[in-house]
Amino acid sequence: MTGPVLSYLGETRLELGPLDGVEPTGNWRVATDAAGITWLGLDKAGSGTNTISEDVLRELADHVERIETERPRAVVIRSTKSSGFAAGADIGGFSDLEAGGAEELLRQGHDVLDRIERLPCPTVAVIHGQALGGGFELALACDRRILITGGAVGFPEVRLGLHPGLGGTFRLTGLIDPTEAMTLMLTGKTAHAGKARKLGIVDVVTEERHVAAAVETFAQGDAPDRATGWKARAMNLKQGRQLAARQMRSKTAKQAPQDHFPAPHALIDLWEEYGDDPNAMQKAEIASFARLLEGDTAQNLIRVFFLNQSLKAAGRGDSGISRVHVTGAGPMGRDIAAWAAIKGHHVTLGDVDASALGAAVKSARRTCEGAHLSPAQTRDALDRLMPDPRGYGVPRADLVIEAGPEDPDLKAKIHADLVARMKPNAILASNTSSLGLASLADALPSPQRFAGLHFFNPVPKMQLVEVVSHDRTDADVTDRLAAFCGTLGKLPARVRDYPGFLVNRALTPYLMEAMMLVDEGVDKETVDGAAIRFGMPMGPVTLADQIGLDICLHVAESLRANLDKPMAEIPGWLREKVDKGETGRKAGKGFYDWSQGTPEPGDAPEGPADLTDRLILPILDACVECLRRDVATDEDQVDGAMIFATGFAPFRGGPMHYARTRCTGEVKARLEALAEAHGNRFAPDDGWSSID
Repeated sequence: MTGPVLSYLGETRLELGPLDGVEPTGNWRVATDAAGITWLGLDKAGSGTNTISEDVLRELADHVERIETERPRAVVIRSTKSSGFAAGADIGGFSDLEAGGAEELLRQGHDVLDRIERLPCPTVAVIHGQALGGGFELALACDRRILITGGAVGFPEVRLGLHPGLGGTFRLTGLIDPTEAMTLMLTGKTAHAGKARKLGIVDVVTEERHVAAAVETFAQGDAPDRATGWKARAMNLKQGRQLAARQMRSKTAKQAPQDHFPAPHALIDLWEEYGDDPNAMQKAEIASFARLLEGDTAQNLIRVFFLNQSLKAAGRGDSGISRVHVTGAGPMGRDIAAWAAIKGHHVTLGDVDASALGAAVKSARRTCEGAHLSPAQTRDALDRLMPDPRGYGVPRADLVIEAGPEDPDLKAKIHADLVARMKPNAILASNTSSLGLASLADALPSPQRFAGLHFFNPVPKMQLVEVVSHDRTDADVTDRLAAFCGTLGKLPARVRDYPGFLVNRALTPYLMEAMMLVDEGVDKETVDGAAIRFGMPMGPVTLADQIGLDICLHVAESLRANLDKPMAEIPGWLREKVDKGETGRKAGKGFYDWSQGTPEPGDAPEGPADLTDRLILPILDACVECLRRDVATDEDQVDGAMIFATGFAPFRGGPMHYARTRCTGEVKARLEALAEAHGNRFAPDDGWSSID
C-alpha cells in the first residue's frame, strides 16, 4: 500500500473506498466502485495540503467531462490527504496574476463548479479536517455534504482582503439562512461539525467508518429535502435585504472600517443588490473579487499570508520532543501544558500549590472545548496531562518549560532544582517575557541546552512563540524548540537575547507612550480610538488592561533599566493602581471596568495632531533597533512577529512594510520632529541610515 492509503486523521483511518491503492494522475485519484459510484480523490501533487489551484481545476474539468459522458450512479469528491479536505485557493497563483488575469481564471473555475452542479447524478462531498475558501466552494457545488466528526468549513478570504470568489457568495446564501451565511463570510470564522449541521451546511456528521453507507443513501436519492425558512424567503425581497444590509454594515464598520477593509463591505453590496439572482451575483462576484485583488489591502494581507507561511516553515523538522514537563501552574504554565497535551504530547505539570494544579485541570477542559475537541479527543488530551506536584515527570521529559514568576532569583532557584533531575540531553526553556537569558544561563551547568520559549497570552489563541537564543545556546536546541512549536501549530520566531526580545521591545514603548498621553490629560478613549483608527485590533490602554498592568509595569521597569535608549516616564499613579490591585481584566478593573465584558472606546474625540505618530512610530523605531542589533533575522520576520503576536494593523503589511510604504526617510524625519517636541525617547535609531 502507498503512504497516503495508510494516512490517518488523528487516530482514524481514512475510508477511501475504491480510491484505496489507486495512484494519483496529476492532482487527482479516480476510481469507480462496483456499485457504479465514481470517486474523485483530491491529492495535490508535491504538497502535504490540498489547495485549489489552476491545475487542480483544469484536471477536474477533464474528469467532469468524462463523467458527463459515462453517467455514473453518483459522484463522490473527497481528499485523500490526512491533512484535510482543502485549505483554500492557491494564494500564490493569484499573487502572480497580471491585470485582468484574475477574472479569466475565476471564470474557468466557475465553469467547472457549475458543471459539477449540473451533473444529472447525485454529487456528494466527503469532508474531513477543514474545507476552507475554494475547497469549501468545491464542496458547495455538490448536492450533499458529509462532514467527518471534528471537521469544519469556512471562508477565511476576508482575512486576505477578499471575499469568496468561486461561487461561495451565492451558493451559501442560497443553501442556508442568508444572514447566517453572510455572518460566516463577513467574519471569516469556521463552522465546526455541530454548527455546520445545525445551519444546514452539511447533511450528515459521522465517523469515517460510516462514509460508505452515507454515500449509498445519497446515491439512492433517499436524503430528505431541505426546507426553506421564512427568513430566507424574506431575503429574496430587495427590501428585506436592504434592512439586513444596513444592520450588517453598521456592525461590520465597528470591526472592519471600510477604508481599511473594503472586502466585507463589497460583499454586503453584492448580496444586497443581487441576492435574489444567482446568475447576476455570480458575475458580480467575479468582478468584485478581481477589483479587490488589485487593491493595497488585499496585496498587504496576501503578504501577511506569506509571512505566516515563512514563520511556519521555521517550525518544520523533527523536534525529538515527546514528553514535556511544565513547572508553574499559573495562567501561562497551565495553558502551555494544556495546549501541548491537546497537540499530542505527554505532559506533566508541576507546582507547589495543589489548588493551582486542580484549577489547571479544569482550565484544560475548557481549553479542549474552545478547541472544538470531541468528548473522546478531550478525554485523550486530559489523559496526556498529568498534575505532578513532586516533579516525577522531570527526569523523563525531553523538554522542561519553566513558567514561574518574573523574578530572576526565584527562576534561578527553580532552574537549579530542575537541572539536578533532568536527563542529560533534555532542553530547559524559560517562558520569561523580559529577563535576560544570558544572566539566567550563568548559573546553569549546561547553558548550551538552555533557551527562551516565550508564549503569548492567551496561549491557545496567540499564534506566535519567540524562540530565544543567547550566545551559548546550541543551534540544535533552537532547531528543536522551533520544531516543537510547529507541533503545537504555532509560528516560531527565532530571535536573540535582548531586553524585551523582539515583540516586547517593540510593544512596550507603544504602551508606555499611551500611559504618558493619559498622564498629559488625553482621555484614554481618545488614545485607544487613535490606535484603532490606525488599524490596531484594540487600543493600547485596553491592551495594557488585557495584558495586566502589573506585567506591563514590570516589563517597562526592566526595559528602562537595561536599554541604552530612554523610555517614557512611568507615571506614579500607574504604580498606585497596581499596588491597589487594579491590574486590568484579570482583576475586573484597571483603566477600564471589565465587569461587563470587553470595553469599547466608542466615538472618542480627536486628540492632539501628533497622537497617532507618538503611538505608532516608537514601534517602528524599536523594530529598526532590533534589526540593527541582529535580534531579528530580517524585516519579514519582524513584520510577521509583530502581526501575529500583537495584531499590528495587518492590512498595512507589518511595521517595516508600513515604514517603507510611508517612506523611511519621512519616518525618520518625523521621529526627529517628535524628539524635538517631546524628548529623546523619540530620537531615531542609527539603523534608519542603513535602510534604503
